[in-house]
Amino acid sequence: MYAPERQQEILRLARDGGRVDVLSLAEEFQVTAETIRRDLKALDRAGLVRRVHGGAIPAGRLDFEPDLAEREGTAADEKDRIARAAVAELPAEGSVVLDAGSTVSRLAAALPVESGLTVVTHSLPTAARLADHPGIQLHLVGGRVRRRTRAAVDAWALRAYGEIRADVAFIAANGFSAGGGLTTPDLAEAAVKRAVIAAARRVVLLADSGKHGQEHFARFGDLTDVDLLVTDTGLSAEDAAAIEAGGTEVLRT
Repeated sequence: MYAPERQQEILRLARDGGRVDVLSLAEEFQVTAETIRRDLKALDRAGLVRRVHGGAIPAGRLDFEPDLAEREGTAADEKDRIARAAVAELPAEGSVVLDAGSTVSRLAAALPVESGLTVVTHSLPTAARLADHPGIQLHLVGGRVRRRTRAAVDAWALRAYGEIRADVAFIAANGFSAGGGLTTPDLAEAAVKRAVIAAARRVVLLADSGKHGQEHFARFGDLTDVDLLVTDTGLSAEDAAAIEAGGTEVLRT
């Protein structure tokens, strides 16, 4: 099968199924994963699909949102490195907010046993990881829980974050860029993330490089709202420099 024929079939599968993933396509077409990535890159350049972690979605599907289990398994090594690096950004004492997100949840799991911080979160998985921590004063923000992310949203959560002022907020995003800002597929999640940013004196974004350049339906802030971006070396030095030119420090792990 020639590349244009394969790409046409990939596009059909993406439109029929809502998304395609690299490994499944490589197996189906009996080619390497790198060949599929080149196909997806070509389709992305043509405006026919939008590349996402591990695959692609049809163009225009800015509301696409992978479920929690899928996000946990995507870019796992990069997320682990980011979480370990983020430990150094924790204050020695005081309070932090942990946003809903798979990388932020990894940071929660990496909190030192001697830590005595006050932690506020609206993420059920993050709260579960910290519930038995001996030194943490844990505050769980309530609200309607979205099944896809296991995060509390809506009025209760917004009201709670409007009443606090934390030292540091560690936030997550489905997409980030200097031009597109910070985005996520769901408006309710975006509203809570916006409230989290407003509730902290310092904001640290934990995001793997695959999210750079991605844009989703709901925008909740600008990169200029972020004091520090902790990401991986997949983000090029040139892109990191462009972000830093806007005033956001970048740490590539």
